[in-house]
Amino acid sequence: MALSRIIKPNQFLFKSTKLSPPCSWLLLPCKTLLFPSNQRRPICTKHRTDDFLSPDQISISNALVSTLFKHPFSPNNPELSNLAPLLTPKVVEAVLNNLKKWRLAHQFFTWASSQHCYKHNIYAYNTMASILSRARQNAPLKALALDVVNSRCSMNPGALGFLIRCLGSVGLADEANNLFDQVKRIGLCVPSTYSYSCLLEALSKSRLIDLVEIRLKEMKDLGLEFDKYTLTPVLQVYCSSGQSDKALAVFNEMLEKGWVDGHVFSILVVAFSKWGEVDKAIELIDRMEERGIRLNEKTFFVLIHGFVSESRTDKALQLFNKVRKLGFCHSVSLFDVMIGGLCNNNEREKALLLYSEMKELGINPDSGILMKLISSFSEKEEELDRLLQECWEDVSSQPKNLLYSSVLQGLVCNGSIYTAYNLLRMVMGNDRNGGNVLAKYFLDEKEVISLNTNSFTSVINGLLSAGKVDLALTLFREMIQFGCNPTLLLYNGLIDALCKLNRLEESFELLRQMKEMGLEPTNFTHNCIFGCLCQLEDVKGAVDLVRKMRFYGHEPWIKYSTLLVKNLCKHGKAEEACKFLTDMSIEGFLPDMITYSAVINGLIEIKSVDTGLELFQDICARGYCPDVISYNILIKALCKAKRVTEAECLVNDMMLKGLVPSAVTYNYLIDGWCNNGEIDQAMLCFSKMFGKEREANVITYTTLVDGLCDYGRPDDALKLWDEMDRKGCVPNRIAYHALINGLCKCGRSSAALVHFNAMKEKEMKPDNYLYIALISAFLSDTNLPSVLDMLKEMVDVGNLPSPQDKNFPVIKDAICKLSEDARTSSSIRDLIEEGRIPDVSHSELVEDRHKPSI
Repeated sequence: MALSRIIKPNQFLFKSTKLSPPCSWLLLPCKTLLFPSNQRRPICTKHRTDDFLSPDQISISNALVSTLFKHPFSPNNPELSNLAPLLTPKVVEAVLNNLKKWRLAHQFFTWASSQHCYKHNIYAYNTMASILSRARQNAPLKALALDVVNSRCSMNPGALGFLIRCLGSVGLADEANNLFDQVKRIGLCVPSTYSYSCLLEALSKSRLIDLVEIRLKEMKDLGLEFDKYTLTPVLQVYCSSGQSDKALAVFNEMLEKGWVDGHVFSILVVAFSKWGEVDKAIELIDRMEERGIRLNEKTFFVLIHGFVSESRTDKALQLFNKVRKLGFCHSVSLFDVMIGGLCNNNEREKALLLYSEMKELGINPDSGILMKLISSFSEKEEELDRLLQECWEDVSSQPKNLLYSSVLQGLVCNGSIYTAYNLLRMVMGNDRNGGNVLAKYFLDEKEVISLNTNSFTSVINGLLSAGKVDLALTLFREMIQFGCNPTLLLYNGLIDALCKLNRLEESFELLRQMKEMGLEPTNFTHNCIFGCLCQLEDVKGAVDLVRKMRFYGHEPWIKYSTLLVKNLCKHGKAEEACKFLTDMSIEGFLPDMITYSAVINGLIEIKSVDTGLELFQDICARGYCPDVISYNILIKALCKAKRVTEAECLVNDMMLKGLVPSAVTYNYLIDGWCNNGEIDQAMLCFSKMFGKEREANVITYTTLVDGLCDYGRPDDALKLWDEMDRKGCVPNRIAYHALINGLCKCGRSSAALVHFNAMKEKEMKPDNYLYIALISAFLSDTNLPSVLDMLKEMVDVGNLPSPQDKNFPVIKDAICKLSEDARTSSSIRDLIEEGRIPDVSHSELVEDRHKPSI
């Protein structure tokens, strides 16, 4: 629904600026932006005091509260039963307001509703609704809303609005909307502007923009006046939905009527920030300040956070200065955000300036701020030295330890590993004269830096990341001598690094040390070593470790088992791989199909297809469910062995088990039929492929084109080529080679030349044998001009074979025939004189001299 149908259109606030479509940003969670503290309409009505109750009612309510507090709630409590006849809605309301736990309140409310001659009124319902909404108990709150309608409880517009707001505050916007309609339909209430405003607020919170527009039109049709509280949720929903044009129209409407306050202003300016329209947000702030409307402190903080996240630190600083001028209090968190943003933008000087301002204001920086500064300044020792000069005297001895750890971490993060390493050793007491400019801060005899495990951990991890494993090991041993206890993570990091270098013995030694220190190895620890054993193809060591892992409840990672199996098979040790899998099964760790597939493939390569089939059938009998990849391994092997009929039986078995053959499966079968000389079977398999909705790929078409040409069916091959093009399957270099070579073999040299040129136009470089195939075809057709052209092109691209090449006789024959033909002889003579092609007539004379006489 267009906004102009709902409210009067207005000139936009920014007349000269056309807003681009905003990004769909989510609003920052900030409760103060919904209703500022001085204008918020409370979610619940003010608790009724005893002034609303008669003395008798006060006595009854006190007695009920006392009874509920004394004993666990029971609907059969005789004390409650004695008081039941005295219940009134005012008494129930007073009791509910005095119960702190929602569950007890709900139990009492439910009990009261079942008492004879008692019925809740809307105030009792609303009191319970308020309790449930504050406790965010949606299920009983939805049931209560239904009960209100079913009990035909009449209400005034204010009470209806209150109940709607209770539902909306916990996201029950649809329930609020349905309640509103039912109350109107039954005639329990005639809604007012206030009722509609509460409903709009509920719908806005859930971003139900269509329902908001429908209700606005409904209000207009009923002749209800809009007020500030009507349009505020409308503005909110347009902002949260990213509809900037409509949001500005509503804002201008409110501005014209004088309804814009700090809260309304905040909604739009925060939306601009979320849309990335930082400049427009600043312009709006300036315009509103000219009108005497200012943002509150928390909104400024939200905007500064938003601008920093958009990397607009210039605008964030502009707002930050406004905050100072307005006299708002400065917080550590705000400085943290600003300094962090400036550091991320490499604006170190500005960050340092803010840090100095913090100190002048008496705000103590926390470790997070120091860490951000150190990380930013630690690219160069000189800059970090300057930073430490600035902040060293501002921290007590305990934070100086933290500062030292932060310096080490910052140096490591910025790649200054050796600087961090040397600084650590100097503080340890080694290399005191190492020349590190930062050492002077941490070698003060009055305030000794107490090293801990964390100080070493960052540097050791940095050395490991840089591949300096031996240096990390040395520092690790020095750390233990220094009296710092290594952690499990440190051991794991070192073991992992050693295992990746296949330094198995050192890994086992660290594992032994871990256990001596009372640190139990984790699944990661064991699998690092297991992976190393598998990489080294140490089958016995891997199985022995698996037995130990089982004691700890750890499982070996399948990827390492598969790696071992693949390596063994690659080196012709498929039987050893089978034994490894058997041993793993005995230990209770069953291999998966990926691992078994690797073994099957290895057995096929070193033994026979039948050996692989035997293992495949064995694992199927043991309950394994092979996947398409497992089947494809066997199908490929059978097709290669020209046992395509058996391969097709395997495909049928796949489908019976619910597996869908892939394009690769069909490609193996098609290639198998082509190699068997049964091209019609290959074409039948191709048609089945489409029947199973498998997309043929360039390999499928290339195989068939090559097969059709091999069996003298070039026309069918060309038709298939055109079909491939129509279906959007782009031919590659191999496909072109297959077609061109096939056409040449079939005596279709002209068609081959057309596709040869098309191939070159697509910047695909032809192979040497393709030139030979075309020259042979042109010689067969006695098309000597084309032979000459192809020969010249071979010479130009440097593809002419040497006399020792097996294809040289074709070139020799071509040169001889071209030399003998009047049309081409002069060109050949020129090429020979230029030394671009050999003089084959001379070589023939040499050969004749060496022929034995008869």
